[in-house]
Amino acid sequence: MKILIINPGSTSTKLSLYENRREIFTDSVFHDAPVLLRYPTVNDQVPFRISVICSLLEKYGASTADVDVFVGRGGSAWPQREGVIRIDRTLYKDTWNEVGGGDHASKLGVLCAYTLCTGMGGSEGTEPFLLEGRSLGRKDSSRMYTLNAINIDELWDLARITGIKGLNIDAQSHALNQKATARIHAKKIGRPYNDCNFIVAHIDGGISIGAHMKGRMVDCNSGASGDGPFSPTRLGTVPVLKVAKFLENHSVEELRRMCSRSGGFVSHFGTSNSDKVREMISQGDEHATLVWNAMVYQVSKCIGSMAAVLEGNVDAIILTGGLVRFDDLVEDIRRRTAWIAPVFTYPGEAEQEELCFRVLDAMDGLESVHEYTARPVFGGFPWDKED
Repeated sequence: MKILIINPGSTSTKLSLYENRREIFTDSVFHDAPVLLRYPTVNDQVPFRISVICSLLEKYGASTADVDVFVGRGGSAWPQREGVIRIDRTLYKDTWNEVGGGDHASKLGVLCAYTLCTGMGGSEGTEPFLLEGRSLGRKDSSRMYTLNAINIDELWDLARITGIKGLNIDAQSHALNQKATARIHAKKIGRPYNDCNFIVAHIDGGISIGAHMKGRMVDCNSGASGDGPFSPTRLGTVPVLKVAKFLENHSVEELRRMCSRSGGFVSHFGTSNSDKVREMISQGDEHATLVWNAMVYQVSKCIGSMAAVLEGNVDAIILTGGLVRFDDLVEDIRRRTAWIAPVFTYPGEAEQEELCFRVLDAMDGLESVHEYTARPVFGGFPWDKED
């Protein structure tokens, strides 16, 4: 059985092909912000991303006709519970229409998996999809799944409330990698994930930092909504009156794009490429140095806030994501936070293996396959319906 893992991010398209649990290949293509900003919306990227996927398959002598199971990272549909979910047309449509909010590249995993598996696309998922004038070759018996979309919802109610009645915080995080890395670390120390309290910081094109209490991510910054540290592509937390001032001369759509595509490094330097920013720093650029250090400083502040969520009962601080490859970033965070708990690093991410192996476990009956419910886990507080 061949399983294709489709993992689109804000700065890359990562693809893996497995035969059962044996990796055939894993490869990734980096997309700098100016390339992706040519597309007005994330949905508009679908043909481009599918072209990248097909090119990567061809590079390794494979095609969609070889694939039995398509697995895509997800987001933007209604928030669901943790676990494996079968992709159907309702999930595709809700993802396309962003009923759960968040115009983030992760949604392309579901959109591309559905299109590659069925040969259909468009807003309804019923239009034949052509790539360079030809239809996609595929197996009619292929199946498709997703796992732990960016808006899986395990928040407790304390993390939802804001100072505006009826305006609640939504779950938005790198849940897939956060939970996968937390499980890896729990196994490493010989304890069940459900018995541990971790702070997990995913630090890459986007940044999310979660408080994991006994296997449940009870709180996390909503990075793709403009909350928490800024990052290579995201604006992070900005005081509301500053945002209001910004909107006097800019559109809401511009602000929306800055939440997940054109904020952070892109706003400051016109690139989401961290290596380019590091090169600027090495050449003595004061602007780049200060912005980089401020980003790392904000990560440490957010870790401290999650320690308060866990009442100081923290077994480990876990750093993961692409930017953890920079030793000075790790040491800066360690210097500011190691008094809370030991700091452990897992550079990169464990998403490809998690997407493949958890889906195979579900297909083997070792865990449940959930159907998409087309309604959110959290439906609001009773007083939200008043007035």
